Amino acid sequence: MAKQTKGFCKYCGKEYAKSGMLRHLTACKKRKEKLEVEKRRKPCGFFEVVISGKYRKDYWLIIEVDENATLKELDRFIRDIWVECCQHLSSFGINGIQYDSVSATNFWGPPSKSMDYKLKFLFKVGETLNYEYDFGSTTELILKVQAYRIGDRKKEKITILSRNNPLEILCDQCGKNAAQWVDPHGYYDENPFWCEECLKKSYKDESGYDAEEDAAEEDTAYEWEWKAYIPETFLPICNSPRMGVCGYTGSKRYPDQFEPDEGITQE
Repeated sequence: MAKQTKGFCKYCGKEYAKSGMLRHLTACKKRKEKLEVEKRRKPCGFFEVVISGKYRKDYWLIIEVDENATLKELDRFIRDIWVECCQHLSSFGINGIQYDSVSATNFWGPPSKSMDYKLKFLFKVGETLNYEYDFGSTTELILKVQAYRIGDRKKEKITILSRNNPLEILCDQCGKNAAQWVDPHGYYDENPFWCEECLKKSYKDESGYDAEEDAAEEDTAYEWEWKAYIPETFLPICNSPRMGVCGYTGSKRYPDQFEPDEGITQE
């Protein structure tokens, strides 16, 4: 069973697990206050969508997206925050129809469609759809259309309402320090996670380096050497269901820790 990860509400900073956050967002006083002042001079529909890893449900996002946004724009958001590493192909599956980042002939069914369709022609509240990124080392996501509302049109088509906080992952080597690196090959031995202290120790064991015997000015060189020693296959810990896959090193646009508009408060 997936761990119940928590996240912060964009509007008030209160912390809940995903199911609790969905209930909270419908009742959040700060959110209601902000929505009540909307004048709706340029009304627009918005879908509230929950995105989670198909097999890693401890990673989740709750977003509000403009109904006039296209699947291509939603694809770009997902790539930017969670999956982009090597510009792989991606696809949405909606009611048995496949919408590809690059449409192509499907020899096992009807041809796929492009992602140029607007969400208002595809999404319905209560529906679930699939998303895949990279058809080799695939990351699979589930999207649930949770709600719909009318409000003021915004400059940004996608707003993050909440996101799971970074998972607390311990080093598999020492079992006590927070891990900073993941060894994809280590998944087979069930010990993929490494802290920097254990990596340094591994480097010392292999290189025979003894910091106490060397002059202080050489410590800087040592720091550079052990970091260069980190295997190329190791990848950084990041807040994404694609962590440790292919060449994924995390988002360049979104920080791992979601920051609410208000100060963080505990419920």
